[in-house]
Amino acid sequence: MPVRICVIADIHHGKPSATKRGDTALPLMEEFSRFSRDAKPDFILDLGDRISDMDRQTDLVLEKEVAEAFRPLGAPLHHINGNHDRDHLEVADNEAILGQSMQSVTFDIEGWRIALWRADTKISRGPDHNGFVLHEADLLWLSRTAQAADRPLLVVSHVPISGHAQTGNYYFERNPVSSTYPMADRARAAIAQARVPVVCLAGHVHWNTVTTVDGITHLTQQSLTESFTTQGEPAGAMGMLELDGNVNWRVGGRDPITHGFTPHANRWTPPMPVFTDHPEIADRIRTVAQ
Repeated sequence: MPVRICVIADIHHGKPSATKRGDTALPLMEEFSRFSRDAKPDFILDLGDRISDMDRQTDLVLEKEVAEAFRPLGAPLHHINGNHDRDHLEVADNEAILGQSMQSVTFDIEGWRIALWRADTKISRGPDHNGFVLHEADLLWLSRTAQAADRPLLVVSHVPISGHAQTGNYYFERNPVSSTYPMADRARAAIAQARVPVVCLAGHVHWNTVTTVDGITHLTQQSLTESFTTQGEPAGAMGMLELDGNVNWRVGGRDPITHGFTPHANRWTPPMPVFTDHPEIADRIRTVAQ
């Protein structure tokens, strides 16, 4: 039997903000509750950014309202913090509200290992650094998890690490540095150490994407309330991920996608260096120049 996972991302409960229709979040959560009860998943994944942050007191209220909306789902539920869940709230605040640890963890189910990579999603804002910080401890956890994997591995995070292009993305085409971690290449190198098939699932960028890097497929799921791809209406994205020998991913709502593939452990030939740093090519360039 395949592992069946219901997925929700970037709920952004709160006041409307830019193209985020946070005013529709709680009614859409009622729809997600019905969706998940009908689907009867093995567990449910919340990929983070449950709220659109305002200030500490408002954010505490908003997070509690979303936590309450999750209660009727009727299946094991795993949360990840997004950056908006951390702007004014601590990890401990989210743990207390959601009733679970927010530390990185793995668990095995039906021949798969699920890695909830809860790397820090606090965004730094200042003259010396503006954006995410990928801490060494989070990288080491990911590396050791990949090295130890003895079965297919699903790596789940809020922030994607594929490094895929943001062309056309309302938020990130002109702000690509905020779409991923500054050392995402090291995170990709960490998961490439796995000798088993690896699949990555993330949210944050508010659109459905499929990207393959080094033989590893990276998926990002659309936000529940995003509207830049749906002409001002909330996307209502609700995902179902099925894992066995194949992976089947379906996202419903106003911005649907269906994608199936067979994960594998084959890695690609490493990229060439910069042409002028490659001795054979550099010699050829010098010869032509002469």
